[in-house]
Amino acid sequence: MVASQVHLVRHGEVFNPERVLYGRLPQFRLSERGVLMAAAAAEELVERGRAVVRVVASPLQRAQESAAPIAAAFALAIDTDERIIEPTNAFEGKRMRGPDGALRDPRNWPALINPLKPSWGEPFRSISARMLAAIDDAWNSVDEGDVVLVSHQLPIWMVHQALAHERLAHDPRKRRCDLSSITTLCWHGDHFAETAYVSPALALLDPSNDVGAV
Repeated sequence: MVASQVHLVRHGEVFNPERVLYGRLPQFRLSERGVLMAAAAAEELVERGRAVVRVVASPLQRAQESAAPIAAAFALAIDTDERIIEPTNAFEGKRMRGPDGALRDPRNWPALINPLKPSWGEPFRSISARMLAAIDDAWNSVDEGDVVLVSHQLPIWMVHQALAHERLAHDPRKRRCDLSSITTLCWHGDHFAETAYVSPALALLDPSNDVGAV
């Protein structure tokens, strides 16, 4: 037996008053709005009436905090999987835009030489491969019920692109992966397929701060 569904949940808004690209940097916690977003994702899963039997989170603080209300709602512990973490990024800790943004500094331009890989961090293929491996393991880790994986925007979007057989290289501005959104996967025949996407924190998105990764 295996899981019925796998839900990929993105973390909520992060407290980031300097609006830096935080990537894998430690101690970036949820903002007050982010806590409400995480609660909205948990409420969505409860309202679906799904039997969630396992919750897995990225090791980063914002993902662990976003997993907490889901785990509490289903009386579960939080497991941690390093494979669903945010990718590495050469611009961690820097402001990307504005007059003093990293993109305006010629010293940073070598990191932008190949956006198809991308040259500024972990290759898209690597992100996709580790995420799909984690999903497959999560799927096979339970006898029945649903598994929730709390991860980050780019890793979740890489799964979407891979399952849709789309190019992994993409325009970051066009990702459909809101804060605290839920992307649901099921097994169809011999492969995973995306069957639903919802944004339960939609009412909280404006004017949220969402500049955590490229």
